[in-house]
Amino acid sequence: MPDDVEHLTLSESAARQLANATKTRAQWRGITPRWLINFLSWTPVEAGIFRLNQVRQEGEPTDVEASAPRDASPDLPETYVDYVANPRELFLKAVTTVLDVQTRVSDLYSQPFDQVQEQLRLLIEGVKEKQENELVNNSDYGLLSNVAPTQRISTRKGPPTPDDIDELLTKVWKEPSFFLAHPRSIAAFGRECTRRGVPPPTITLFGTPFVTWRGVPLVPSDKIKIESAKGAQTSKILLIRTGERKQGVVGLFQPGVPGEIAPSLSVRLMGINRKAIASYLISLYCSLAVLTEDALAVLDDVEVGRYPDYSHAYA
Repeated sequence: MPDDVEHLTLSESAARQLANATKTRAQWRGITPRWLINFLSWTPVEAGIFRLNQVRQEGEPTDVEASAPRDASPDLPETYVDYVANPRELFLKAVTTVLDVQTRVSDLYSQPFDQVQEQLRLLIEGVKEKQENELVNNSDYGLLSNVAPTQRISTRKGPPTPDDIDELLTKVWKEPSFFLAHPRSIAAFGRECTRRGVPPPTITLFGTPFVTWRGVPLVPSDKIKIESAKGAQTSKILLIRTGERKQGVVGLFQPGVPGEIAPSLSVRLMGINRKAIASYLISLYCSLAVLTEDALAVLDDVEVGRYPDYSHAYA
């Protein structure tokens, strides 16, 4: 019998020794919705190459005329459309990593969750997070690196006001698809709207509510950086038109890569070495193309740390 006469029944702590704990899969706070990947239009490519053909002289053809008066018989205008002789070619870039798993661990400790599958799941999530970061920040094909100088504007006073966002809409006025901004930038815009008494409406897309302005959703992404300079925290807000038909921004991928488990994403076993360590290669191939300059614009110098001083006095 137990020495402690106060315990007349089995204690909870002792009972837990025979109980099975319900376990979760490994949780990682770094996983985000990655809305940019969902909102973009994706174009498949062959051999990892996308050639962007463009017209040499953009704008209205100067020799196109309206029909002549009924009794006139003028000569028809003659013209043609010239193409850029050396169009830009974009190549798919790889986001890769290698997973190492000790086979003893995967053999003995894979219940209730398969250790290899769990390791792969988390690393694939990391690769996809890196993919979205590259789509925004890559120095070659990233969105921020491909904004034309004429498509850049700055906030008038720092915080993003409705006037600033309206001005941004004038830069991508032909069928804009969505804004892309850091969540703190969206919050700063919401504060300015509230201060003016014009709270922005919301819509539901993919089962999630999004703040909108002029019917265009503001899509959050933490891949747009917040920078600190001269005591202020600033970021950027992008406005994007998507789709090849609309001459917008398109994501690029190549279907059918070896070991494919998702479009343009492959996982391949590289082998098991003499230390019984299995290695898996994870590769994700992607790129991005801005088909015409007016498909992308950016609002610079967006201050995210300023708050209105509301008056709480009652009359």
